[in-house]
Amino acid sequence: MDYSVVVNRLIARQQRDWDLVGANYAALASAVTRTLQVGESTIVLQFNPERRRSSAAAIDKQSLANRDCFLCSEHQPAKQKTVLWGDHYKIQVNPYPIFKRHLTIADLRHVPQRLSGRVGDMLSIAKALPEFVVFYNGPQCGASAPDHAHFQAGAKGEMPLLDELAHATTHLLADGDEGFIGYVDTLGRSLFTIETSTQRAAERYALRLLDSLPVPKEAYEPMVNALCWWNQTNRLWHLVIFPRHKHRPACYGEGEGRLLLSPGAVDMGGLWAVPEQSDFETLTPEMIQAMYNELCMTRKDLTPVITGFTHHWEDLQPI
Repeated sequence: MDYSVVVNRLIARQQRDWDLVGANYAALASAVTRTLQVGESTIVLQFNPERRRSSAAAIDKQSLANRDCFLCSEHQPAKQKTVLWGDHYKIQVNPYPIFKRHLTIADLRHVPQRLSGRVGDMLSIAKALPEFVVFYNGPQCGASAPDHAHFQAGAKGEMPLLDELAHATTHLLADGDEGFIGYVDTLGRSLFTIETSTQRAAERYALRLLDSLPVPKEAYEPMVNALCWWNQTNRLWHLVIFPRHKHRPACYGEGEGRLLLSPGAVDMGGLWAVPEQSDFETLTPEMIQAMYNELCMTRKDLTPVITGFTHHWEDLQPI
């Protein structure tokens, strides 16, 4: 099955037949944006009031227990249609988009959000949808449904990081005939980048990294966001993992001096969907950098992880 064709038909059909989707995608087409330069990285701010429900989502255990899961089929609108992917996932149009084409790819079962054990799925989905970037938000750093395993996908060309990464200084941690894993800290936030010609190698590097990152108390996996895409031209997988140590910034909230921002994978990729107009108008490069500094692990934090890959970190030459 050519999933690109099927998914694009699904998007067009849902925009035509589901009023909510049609209205929200039409609004997104005329959304106001603003660009900031944060060090060597470009940040695109998108004024998007419909993302309030995600930014303000309550994800504590009690709130999750008291609400119907919006990713479970029995609680979804009748107009929401799906495309099955493999034996465990359904692909749906996200009715509250950040991207001109925005998908949610949810497990058919109501099981917790977890990346370990699903890296191979993420890579396979990215290859099946080469026009999209597949992304993952950890249960404590961006997922508004941490109780239901899912990925999302957005059309390529809207997250600045994808282009920036090709020119960023990358410190090689491990490599082989099939590809490499490297570390980047020149784009305002720490990230690990994996580039391989085989799914096997990408999984191996990713799982080794996940096993090395610290797991917060009372959590079951490291705090991470991830982006994944397939390059058809050079036939390579790209997987970027952002190690986090905090869910939301100290300034999070509504009202005077607060910001209704709960950064996840898309924000790590340089596209910030901002639901409040006042926040959209007042955000500065310094404020964005301060939030990256507060939320993301630093090179110093990651020294034990990096030395787990190489004992000669200080002698590494960038590629």
